[in-house]
Amino acid sequence: MAKSKWNVDPTHSSIDFTIKHMMIAKVKGAFHSFEAQIEADPEDLTSADIQLQVDLSSIDTRNNDRDNHLRSADFFDIEQHPKLTFQSTQITKTGDGEYDVTGNLTLHGVTRSETFSVTFEGAGKDPWGNEKVGFSGQGKLKRSDYGLTYNAVLETGGVLIGDEVKFTIEIEASKQA
Repeated sequence: MAKSKWNVDPTHSSIDFTIKHMMIAKVKGAFHSFEAQIEADPEDLTSADIQLQVDLSSIDTRNNDRDNHLRSADFFDIEQHPKLTFQSTQITKTGDGEYDVTGNLTLHGVTRSETFSVTFEGAGKDPWGNEKVGFSGQGKLKRSDYGLTYNAVLETGGVLIGDEVKFTIEIEASKQA
């Protein structure tokens, strides 16, 4: 395939995360509003240009009080920093359909280089003849690297909220006409 522009299908795509809670369990959540600009040959991502913008106000951990706290100045401070952004800078093939996608991730006013593992899941045509591709990604970051340090010390030792956040990304995209 040649390098083409691809539009993310938000109804068949997701950005989910997991973080430790009280050092004994995990809390899962998702961001429901995001968009991406992808220019790529899906069969060889090494020359792709990938940009992602996540609307942080769309956070959903299935607890409205917690979600509102995460939107506040204690965490994301969405009034000052409404989006998380990612711009790819280097893509390295690590196996058949497997890549390390490195780029500049900006969160809470801080930009750092992060790497995500991405798998090309395949390509095909939908029942209406549209070309589709699928990708899965995973990675992690330390929230403290982005100035997100709010926490509480537990009576039994340790902290309420883990520092490491793990991400899982599923993308289905359509070839732009």
